[in-house]
Amino acid sequence: MQICVQSWPAMPHDDPLPSRLSSDVYNVLRRQIVTGELRPNQPLIELDLAERLQVSRTPVRECLQRLAHAGLVVPRKRGWAVREFTPDEIRQNAELRMALEGYAASLAAIRGSPSDIAAIVAIHERRLTLRSSDEEKRVKTNRDFHDAIMRASGNGRLTDAIYHSGQFYFNAPIARATTGEELKLGNADHALIVAALLKRDGAAAERAMRAHIQRTFAVFWRVTGLAEPLHVQPR
Repeated sequence: MQICVQSWPAMPHDDPLPSRLSSDVYNVLRRQIVTGELRPNQPLIELDLAERLQVSRTPVRECLQRLAHAGLVVPRKRGWAVREFTPDEIRQNAELRMALEGYAASLAAIRGSPSDIAAIVAIHERRLTLRSSDEEKRVKTNRDFHDAIMRASGNGRLTDAIYHSGQFYFNAPIARATTGEELKLGNADHALIVAALLKRDGAAAERAMRAHIQRTFAVFWRVTGLAEPLHVQPR
């Protein structure tokens, strides 16, 4: 397997090679955890990961320490394991994402360039053509939609905070369990966000995004049975 580096966040070109390699491994494993490829409590053995990613054990060891610092993995007797979050931690994460992504949507409506908004509209329209069985494409277009809004906000620090709060995403297991009606409602949420962006209405964009994040986590609660949906009214 060749390591496939995510294009965002970009890594500086003048990093020493070991540092870049460690970051590459980190990006791959973090993505696999966040998207649900690596499941909660799944063992992470240093040697196995090094062989699978075709790298030495040193960047894997550094990566696992970074993932532990980020709260995504925990130490076990033989290596590490993907951390399983408690319902209260997930609730807190949901509330944080509602606040951060809501504000990002507000800034995008105010600051986003015409090309920024056009890109968001194009992603939304592409997503509307997908069938419920197109799980991978639904996950990707959802991520693209939210990433495009973050870029349009023009606030790199806010984008970084959202990225590092991403202990939950609309991932493949959630996409698989989403009902047809929930898919329609999610697309309707995106349509409301797009409409607010086109009108340059920051307050409406923030309300729509907060409601959308709340709905997405409600699907998570239903699928996992961990807790009741949030009872937080969008501002």
